[in-house]
Amino acid sequence: MTSIDNWHPWVAIIFMGCPILLAYLTLAYSLYLSRCHLDAIKDALKNSRYIYLWGPSLGKRGLIWSLLEISKITGMVAWPKASIQVGELDPVDLENFPPHLKRRLIINLTVMTIGFIWMIVIAVLLEFR
Repeated sequence: MTSIDNWHPWVAIIFMGCPILLAYLTLAYSLYLSRCHLDAIKDALKNSRYIYLWGPSLGKRGLIWSLLEISKITGMVAWPKASIQVGELDPVDLENFPPHLKRRLIINLTVMTIGFIWMIVIAVLLEFR
């Protein structure tokens, strides 16, 4: 395996900068989801306890809270087993959740996961250079 020190400088910069770009992209997309699609998500999950408790304040508590709320809802929809067991998510709401919204949440999760894995690869490459 070649050392990252032997790479062309621009290739190394682009390779190491892409996770930061993906992080910004994920933040921007999460903000877009919270501003443009949060009402549709709340309507789709109206019988869920999480939306029942936090629904009136969702999207109204500031930037950081909006991003955290989208992350929470993404986790509830992407990995529903734990949320159903705890009682935060209604199984009927999950079955009837609109596919286009689920696709948007999964895209957000996928970009975030790819960026995280990419950062791990960079850390390993830098550790063993």
